[in-house]
This record gives sequence, C-alpha cells and structure tokens, in this order.
Amino acid sequence: MSISASQVKELREMSGVGMMECKKALVETNGDLQQALDLLRANSSLKAEKKASRVAADGAVKVAETSSYVSLVEINSETDFAAKDAQFKDFISSVADHLASSQIDSIEVLNEAFDAQRQTLIQSIGENIQLRRLSTLTISDGGSIGSYIHSDGRLAALVSLNVDNQDLAKDIAMHVSATSPSCLTSDDMDPELLAREKAIYIAQAEESGKDAAIMEKMVEGKVKRFLSEVTLVSQAFVKNPDQSIQQLLDDNNASIIDFVRFKVGEGIEVEVKDFATEVAEQLKK
Repeated sequence: MSISASQVKELREMSGVGMMECKKALVETNGDLQQALDLLRANSSLKAEKKASRVAADGAVKVAETSSYVSLVEINSETDFAAKDAQFKDFISSVADHLASSQIDSIEVLNEAFDAQRQTLIQSIGENIQLRRLSTLTISDGGSIGSYIHSDGRLAALVSLNVDNQDLAKDIAMHVSATSPSCLTSDDMDPELLAREKAIYIAQAEESGKDAAIMEKMVEGKVKRFLSEVTLVSQAFVKNPDQSIQQLLDDNNASIIDFVRFKVGEGIEVEVKDFATEVAEQLKK
C-alpha cells in the first residue's frame, strides 16, 4: 500500500526514529500507526545494543553548577557530526539540568536515569551514545569552585579552593584545562608513572658514558624538571609565566582542595582505517 509523507512524519514525531525506519515500519504494518510504533519500539533496544559496541570517542563535556556542588560530565558520540546535532545537544542539556537539580556522584546512577532517553537518541541519530564520565565536587565551607569550559565544548576543568575566590578558582581551572597536570603536588604523583619516567632518564644517562656521580645528578635534574612540568602547584601560571601556581595561591592565601579535567575521548582507543579499507568494507555489506 501507499504510505503518505504525513504518516511518516507523524510516526517520526512519535518515535524519534529516522524517516526511512518509520516508512519501513509503516509498510510492514500496512499503514497502522500504532502497530508501526510498537514495531519500532520492539526493534529499538536490539539495535541500540548493537550500536553500543561501536567506539564513541567524540562528543562534548558539560558543567552543571549549584550553590553547594559542581558537576562535570562527558557524553560521547561516534562522530563530530552527531555531537553537533540538535537532538544530541538537547540530550546534554537534559543531563546537565538533572545534575543541577540532583547531586549525583556516580556515572552508573546517571546512566540508569537516562538509559531510556539515551537509547531513543541512538535510534534517532544512528550512532552509539555513551555517558562516559562524571565528577562532582562539593563546595567546602567558606570555599569556592571555579569552572572553565573551552569554546568548542570538548575540554573543561573544575578547581575547588578553600577560600571564597571565584575569579581565582576560574583562572586556575582555565590553567588546568590548558596544561593537563598529572597531580596536585609531587607527593600525589603516581609512583608507577614516576618510576617509568626515571627509568627512561637512567637509560639516557647511561648512554652518555659519564661517571656514576654525574649520571646521578643528570637523572635527579630530569626528574625534578618532570615533576615541575606535571605537578599543578609547580607549573608556571599560563596567564603569568613568571609566577608559579603555588605563588599565585600564596598571594591569595588560598590552597587547592581538588581539581578535575575532562577532554573528550581521551584514553579511548580509536581504530584508524584508510579510505580504501572503509570502501571495501562498505561494498561487502
């Protein structure tokens, strides 16, 4: 039977599924709108499950601020094209609104709250969508939290201070976004990471052929420089390279309680295919 454009449009508005999927469902159900909707719903969870196995390394970060806590969340899509989709942006806004009204500390809890909405979005956009990471910092008594989110919406940071100085907290959050420190102080450095770096410096020193005492000083110097580069309080402040973050804090009688930085897709392995391989795979399908 003939399926009208108005029927397809109505089903799309009801289901949020793509036009072609709606038309196919209407054809299979002889134009019965309710049966077509039921068919789409029955298929949606299965299709969403298949898409969930695909790598989602693009997307956006979002900050939700309240008077008592601030949350930072990363939501992933497969492509930048989907991340710019109006439906994806609406979904991110819904998540942020929820975080602003309910303090949530677990990404598992957040995923549970938005699972149905996420699966509907997967069907509509046709890409895997994942709520990947969440960090919530509580504002301490007399303290403050500053947030910075880059203009592209893919990089953000939060910094919690023990003093009520919003401008300072925001400046340091911007600094954290730009420099990606590994830890707050040298005492917080991951021992395994430090050991790997030191092993590299030792190997480099041994290649120099110098005596043991000189090699030891070479290694010590490189370790010290490494720590100054990756430790937040030792870094040169991006807005004033002549001043370290520790000096900036001292000038304001402040200290950092905690910080967090999210960059979209960091740590996700993405398989890179050449164009010929992609074409060959499409032809096989």
